[in-house]
Amino acid sequence: MHDDHACPYCDTAELRRDAFVLENDLCLLSIKPSETGALEGAGIIVPKAHRPTVFDLTPQEWTATQDLLMQARAYLDAVLAPDGYNAGWNVGAVGGQHVMHAHLHVIPRFRDEPLAGRGIRSHLKVVENRRQR
Repeated sequence: MHDDHACPYCDTAELRRDAFVLENDLCLLSIKPSETGALEGAGIIVPKAHRPTVFDLTPQEWTATQDLLMQARAYLDAVLAPDGYNAGWNVGAVGGQHVMHAHLHVIPRFRDEPLAGRGIRSHLKVVENRRQR
């Protein structure tokens, strides 16, 4: 049994608060203003039903997520005109997932960023991250 009160992403009212929101029957996109400006326009797409990871989504939730992802891109292209995007899932604590409710990160990227061109795998390519066996 899942306790919705323990999961911040099950609180759709909080996801809507002070955010640009798009939603459909199964999922919600929330883009909150960044306090630091470092991730301007970054948002998350979450299923409304609690699903711990992307691997737990139903086929219908996958479709609903894709629908919102395309709407998010159209919105961000119109408002911010980014030069690229990162879109990705973190799964499990070791994979970087801090909230155990599936969420797709949608992050607009700009060519004038100091770290422009570094993708979601950039940290995996550095020698310092090589496993010691």
